[in-house]
This record gives sequence, C-alpha cells and structure tokens, in this order.
Amino acid sequence: MFKFNQKDTEYFDLFVESARYFYNGALMMDEVMLDYSKATDKVREIVELEHEADAVNDKIIDKLNMTFITPIDREDIYAIANGLDDGVDILQGTLQRIVMYKTGKAMNGAISLTKLIIEATEEIIKALTMLKDIHKNQAQILDATHKIAQLESEGDRVYRHEVAYLFDKEKDPIELIKWKDILENLENRGYAQRRGDEVCMRCSILSSRSSFWPCFSTISTAFTTRPMP
Repeated sequence: MFKFNQKDTEYFDLFVESARYFYNGALMMDEVMLDYSKATDKVREIVELEHEADAVNDKIIDKLNMTFITPIDREDIYAIANGLDDGVDILQGTLQRIVMYKTGKAMNGAISLTKLIIEATEEIIKALTMLKDIHKNQAQILDATHKIAQLESEGDRVYRHEVAYLFDKEKDPIELIKWKDILENLENRGYAQRRGDEVCMRCSILSSRSSFWPCFSTISTAFTTRPMP
C-alpha cells in the first residue's frame, strides 16, 4: 500500500546512516594502509559492514517503492542511496585486492588517496545531514559539495603522480601491476571518492533546485551518474 506523507524525513536519516558506513569503510582502509598486518581482519570486518550497508540501501529502495509522494525526487533518492552503497562495495573490493595481492607496506600515494576518501566521506555526512532543511542549509550544502570537488581534483593529481612514479621507479612488473590496480580502484576507475563526489553533486543540485520548489514542485532535472535499471 502506498504512503502519501510528503513530510517524511526518514529518507534523510537513512542517507546519513548509509554515509556513516561509507566513512567507516574508509577508516578501515586507512588502518590497513598504515599497518598491513591488520589487512585480513579488516577484510572480515568490511564484509560485515558491507552487509549492513546493503540492508540500509534495501530499506531505502523498499521504502521508495512503497511511497507515492517523496520529499525529494525519486531519481535523486535512488541515485544517492546507490552511490553511497557503491562506495562501500568499492572499498571492500580494494581491501580484498590488498589481501589477495599480498601487497605489504602501502605506497605513499595509496595512503594519501585513502585520507582524501576519509575527508570526502566526512563532507558527504555533513551535506546529507543538512538535507532535511534544504532552504535553510543551502549555503552549507553547496560549501560541502565544493570541498568534495576540490578533494576529487587532489585525488586526480595524487593518482597521476603515483602511476608515473610506478612506471619510473618500480622495476618489478608484478609489483607495478598490483599497485596500479589498487590505485585505479581508489581513484581512476570511479570509484570510492568519485561516488562520493556524485552523491554531493546530487545534494548541490537539490539545494540549487530548492529555491524553485514553491512554484515548480514537479521539476526533475537531476544530474545523473548512470541510467536507472
């Protein structure tokens, strides 16, 4: 049975809960980057964390399917929920690669990229916490999204520098392949930090769009990161 409560704020609470899983996954990654001996234990922990994050995402999607009128556009809810869930999945996959490859001590660039992901997830939590009152918090939401964009640019720079370093200095081709793959998972292929940037881009567009909602409540011109299934 559909629900018709337009004032429903549970979505925003679930977004923040999901973002905290993303953040905690980044902290686990950071621990492994600083101390490889923790890698096996952290993989077990992040598998459990990923299951919990999936449960929150499922709850959001189930709620979306049962709600007729939503507090923000349905496609925005879908994109934010899946963007956060993807971030946890990618961190899990990267940690599993670290164990599978037996990488040992982390490259400085991998440590730096992980720190950037932590900063990005902190900003995501800030932005999502303020979505309940978009009109009041518009400036702060936009500020968080701008910080995320800056962090992504810095991530691009670190990634390029580290890949260049690998090809210049690393003489063992196996080690080069291992770390290039891990670096790509942390930055170039999308993923954790870029998903965070896309989530905050949604928040930015929601914030900008909010000034038009009193007259145009049905406008839906959201930034899309991938086609909906």
